[in-house]
Amino acid sequence: MEPGLGEPPAHGRGALGRLGGWLLPQQRRLALYAALTVFVLALTALAWNATTGGADPQPPASAGAGTAQPPTSDPGDLRGTPGSDTGGGEEADARRPSGESALVANPLYDTGRLSPLPCPAPDLDIHDPDSVETFLNAMADCLDDTWQRQFDRAGIPFHPPRRVFWREPGRSPCRDYPSAAGAFYCRADTGIYIGVEDVVRKWNEADDSVVYASLIAHEYGHHVQGESGLLEYYHERRGQEADREDQNSWTRKSELQANCFAGAFLGSVQVSYPLTDADRSAVLTDAEATADRENGPEEERTHGTAENSRYWLDQGLTGQSPGTCNTWATENTALLE
Repeated sequence: MEPGLGEPPAHGRGALGRLGGWLLPQQRRLALYAALTVFVLALTALAWNATTGGADPQPPASAGAGTAQPPTSDPGDLRGTPGSDTGGGEEADARRPSGESALVANPLYDTGRLSPLPCPAPDLDIHDPDSVETFLNAMADCLDDTWQRQFDRAGIPFHPPRRVFWREPGRSPCRDYPSAAGAFYCRADTGIYIGVEDVVRKWNEADDSVVYASLIAHEYGHHVQGESGLLEYYHERRGQEADREDQNSWTRKSELQANCFAGAFLGSVQVSYPLTDADRSAVLTDAEATADRENGPEEERTHGTAENSRYWLDQGLTGQSPGTCNTWATENTALLE
């Protein structure tokens, strides 16, 4: 800013030096600079509002220490076709299962137990965002390797998801963040979004690392659904349901399967990331806490009951195979409520 600009004009002749209503050439330039400065500041303010979307973090619901908050994703997050920059192209799409068979008879179900390389988890200090990010990246590296191997067995193309472990507000193609969810998967850009500080707050500062390992493994489970061709048919069929309760029955199958995929991963890495009885209890309790609220409105029942959320995570922990997670072909509908 030029010296003196923005100061109040003097009385009489004035700081702009008017002569018969006209500005002197140098003074014209000063006035023009001032106007341009105001214009640039206005554009900056507009750009900031557009970036943040005006979204404020939603405070977590009241819960006990170490108890997770309500559901971590939304049905709309799983909608959309990733951009071409994710790789694969038409040839990959042709090799990816489609239609009803992608749900109930996916080749991924026949690949046996997950067999990751050793992937010990680093120590986690939940009060240090750098430590949380390091932990999440270590888990994501292991998840990339584990599921790549499984997709290779199935003969299905696979590309790891994007990682957005954020500390500042931002925007994804699916939603702005922070949001009611501390973590979510966005199929439109194949991104896993987790707030390294936000998620700790929303999980009431739970200090057991397996809770956060399960969280990222669940969101990764939605990526597995997308890469295996499952999500496209799921959204097509869900969209054909006119009744909200019928739509929710589809959503629950997706969320419960992601729970099971998370359990399969956690069970498979126990050699290098061993789970104590206390760890197992913590992650199963967390599954119950992120389920639908008991006696909640029917139109909000998208993640399953506490019992079923726990059941499917435990199925994965025990079976350690995608084949144990086929919620789409389960005849016992009580397990999908």
